[in-house]
Amino acid sequence: MQELDPAVLNKVNSWLQGSYDADVKQQIQKMLDEGAYTELTDSFYRDLEFGTGGLRGTMGPGSNRINKYTIGAATQGLANFLKKTYPGEKIKVAIAHDSRNNADLFSRITAEVFSANDIHVYFFKALRPTPELSFAVRLFGCKSGVMLTASHNPKEYNGYKAYGDDGGQFVFPADKAVMDEVAKISSIDEIKFTPIESNIEEIGEEVDQLYLDKITALSVSPEAIKRQKDLKIVYSPIHGTGITLVPRALKQFGFENVILVEEQITPDGNFPTVVYPNPEEKEALTLALKKAQEVDADLVLATDPDADRVGIAVKNTNNEFILLNGNQTGAMLINYLLTAWQEKGKLTGKEYIVKTIVTTNLIEAIAKAKNVKYYNTLTGFKYIGELMTKFEGKQTFIGGGEESYGYLIGELVRDKDAVVSSAFIAEMTAYYKDKGSSLFGALIDTYIEYGFYKEKLISITKKGKTGAEEIKEMMEKFRTNPPKTLGGSAVITLKDYEKGIETDLAAGTTSKLQLPVSDVLQFITADGSIISARPSGTEPKIKFYCSVNGKLASAAAYAETDKQLDAKIDGIIKDLGV
Repeated sequence: MQELDPAVLNKVNSWLQGSYDADVKQQIQKMLDEGAYTELTDSFYRDLEFGTGGLRGTMGPGSNRINKYTIGAATQGLANFLKKTYPGEKIKVAIAHDSRNNADLFSRITAEVFSANDIHVYFFKALRPTPELSFAVRLFGCKSGVMLTASHNPKEYNGYKAYGDDGGQFVFPADKAVMDEVAKISSIDEIKFTPIESNIEEIGEEVDQLYLDKITALSVSPEAIKRQKDLKIVYSPIHGTGITLVPRALKQFGFENVILVEEQITPDGNFPTVVYPNPEEKEALTLALKKAQEVDADLVLATDPDADRVGIAVKNTNNEFILLNGNQTGAMLINYLLTAWQEKGKLTGKEYIVKTIVTTNLIEAIAKAKNVKYYNTLTGFKYIGELMTKFEGKQTFIGGGEESYGYLIGELVRDKDAVVSSAFIAEMTAYYKDKGSSLFGALIDTYIEYGFYKEKLISITKKGKTGAEEIKEMMEKFRTNPPKTLGGSAVITLKDYEKGIETDLAAGTTSKLQLPVSDVLQFITADGSIISARPSGTEPKIKFYCSVNGKLASAAAYAETDKQLDAKIDGIIKDLGV
């Protein structure tokens, strides 16, 4: 008969005997009585870790779950950090939540704990997108902000994203200091749950309108929109917060023919019409694509639950709807922005764009050709935000993004923003249609001009303690014994971001990498392919990013060249042995 590990049983008993709510104790006792030892072990074998991005996990009772107490501990730790960092100051924070189950409850608990610590809270009274939370932090001069969301994870999940005073997620050393303060909370008796209601100020519509007005002012091609105002745009918020702002943003930009996917417009944390509420998954866009075919749309847009990521679909040359991946959309956005800025005479030499190290180098090729500065950051939008804050007032951020469907235009926020991105993807579509092209046609033209770059992400899930050990072993193996060839081309460079070293494998020479330490390996081949290996920071996964490129002679050669690049990627994956 299976028995509970003594350490787990000890933690279970501490919850049964501690100052926890009666219904929580009842749920735990029920699991004990039913002998649900696997579930109890997973719920209590460790404390849910407050990482560099905050908390994320499945909901339920237990120290390794998202619940009132783990949310409370995170907030108390963050409050303690803020009080130590800003002694004697009146501290302000902003709080928002998405459509997930319990997100409204958890946001209220977060507000109450902050208020009990005599911190002034700007509290969105109803669900709002993540980028608006970032905007509010900056607008109200807050020292921090919290977004209750688990992004695009399945319905069982919830999470807690913590932000600094610039509206970006915490980066080193502040992230480490916050983590340390949260880890110091050893008992729920240390958490101040009794609110001071006068410290909680509700906000909503006034912030919405200010935000919408400011993003509308960023528009570069309003005259193209006027001529293409009837562009048919199908939009789905996939039961998330995008419904609050995306349709309004599109309307304010000047688009008059936005068709909503009715089955998915109601916010619902059960996400009843999809398997995963993730616009990276084709399945999540099934209803939007069906509607697009019915109305013969020009563009399909779909945002994730907290509206920081957006997926799109466009018609190809055969008039079939195809999904663009994050690299394609990001490259198209940057190309459009730089081209439109150039045409308007807005490029002064002080502008820049940013991407992450695992995002397509097509963006780099475009920036080089247009003589605009570009920067690479580690994976995670917080690093793009950190760079923006560093350059604020000195250089002008035009746009940036990452392959995982997150983009940002303009300097209003410090996180990926599907609201402004949706508006600009629509503007970009209008711009190319105004010139007699489609978005897909413009993509082919971009490949012909700058090179055909193709990427593929391989994601391998390894669950539990043994899975984490396997991922660690895989990285160590690649680190100590890098492949000699990948896809038939010699590996000439190894970049080890954990050690901060770039190695020229042919010459045997090394140089220092100029980015912070991170557990990422990159192999660069003689033919320009880039393969990155990176354990996920939020999920039990290891990810391999493969990027290959070649010349595209003409639009007619697209299908054949695409096939050749696919074969090259397949060869690389085979050589990796994953």
